[in-house]
Amino acid sequence: MAGNKSLELVVGVFVLAGIVALSWLALKVGNLSGAGLENSYSVTARFDNIGQLKVKAPITIGGVLVGRVSNIRIDDNFYAVTTLDIGSKYNNLPKDTSATILTAGLLGEQYISLEPGGDDESLVNGDELTLTQSAFILEKIISQFLFSQAEATPK
Repeated sequence: MAGNKSLELVVGVFVLAGIVALSWLALKVGNLSGAGLENSYSVTARFDNIGQLKVKAPITIGGVLVGRVSNIRIDDNFYAVTTLDIGSKYNNLPKDTSATILTAGLLGEQYISLEPGGDDESLVNGDELTLTQSAFILEKIISQFLFSQAEATPK
């Protein structure tokens, strides 16, 4: 009887460890864990089209995570305005830094890639990135291609 109880305890601990591991994995895959940006500053970037970009999407420089998207809204001129929280250790980004929305892989999640410029002044909390490139919308490109092919076909 005592051996049976200890076996049940070992199995219970093993199942609990599995649940914790799966929860941690789900948070990592879903980008819901913290980015380690307790100390950060915010800048905004205005885009014509953000595609499927979501809040908490990564912000990278050269593939290195430097921040997360904290807010997405529409302004009075119907542009998508994103708020970017950038880690304070990257507080020397030039004011002419550009932002591009890219896709990880062919059908992966979208993220913002920053390309530092050459300005002597650095970005500060509340600045706006003016050099932006909107998301590449695959459906739009395919429909343009199909429409041009339909027009080129002789009748």
